[in-house]
Amino acid sequence: MEIVDAQIHVWGTGLPSNAAHWQITSFTAAEAVAMMDEAGVDAAVIHPPSWDPDSTELATEAVATYPGRFAIIGAVDLGRPEASRAAMEGWRDRPGMLGLRCMFLAGEDRRRLHDGELGWFWAAAERLGIPVTTLATGSFGELADAAVRHPGLRLTIDHLGGRGGNTTLKDAAAMEHMPDLLKLARLPNVAVKATGAPGYSSEAYPFPAMHAPLRQIFDAFGPDRMFWGTDISKMPCSWRQCVTLFTEELPWLAGADLARVMGGAVRDWWGWPRPGDGRA
Repeated sequence: MEIVDAQIHVWGTGLPSNAAHWQITSFTAAEAVAMMDEAGVDAAVIHPPSWDPDSTELATEAVATYPGRFAIIGAVDLGRPEASRAAMEGWRDRPGMLGLRCMFLAGEDRRRLHDGELGWFWAAAERLGIPVTTLATGSFGELADAAVRHPGLRLTIDHLGGRGGNTTLKDAAAMEHMPDLLKLARLPNVAVKATGAPGYSSEAYPFPAMHAPLRQIFDAFGPDRMFWGTDISKMPCSWRQCVTLFTEELPWLAGADLARVMGGAVRDWWGWPRPGDGRA
């Protein structure tokens, strides 16, 4: 079974702005590969972090240096529609580039989403076949509207629909958004990244408080729209434990369904061919 991590960060300078991340000035692709090999992770999708202005170039280097191990989810400036729309043309022709990530937890981008100013972005992503993944607790209604208006858009909700490392809430309190998230399952062009589950738990491995939310997401979205991953630089456990949480501790997830959740589904959703299938 191939294991593909749907979200990691690599960086070469600066401390992470989110204190939940490892407070180190660099985490390189070489270090990631060594940890992935130890954990049994075959490939990972790099989300270049904002605190390192050269992080996209580092991700591109990782794609070239370690063929088949990495792909990239990039970003554009939602406050510059003309320039960003132009940048999106040919976006997926860039080496390793799969799609775009948007952050809607706070600030001007959240306001733009709620004020209905991002129609140009959704339309361009749909027209160009660019998948979009987003951290957007509290904006599920707006995202549902975008998904309905643009049925060809492939939209992914980050971190089980929660706030990831941007919260001190744990266990059930961190999952209070779950009813609103599950409503999105009726939309066939919306998926969920099951990334960062251990970070929401106040308990030790195997993080039993997270088993029920994971089952709810699986039951609602199914194995083709639920993607395993870690956001490893925020996890309170090893990369291997992030893997075995899914492969050994969830008895309802097995066989072909497990293989889809652990890598097959995210490759298909984001259009990342397997090595030997073409553009890897």
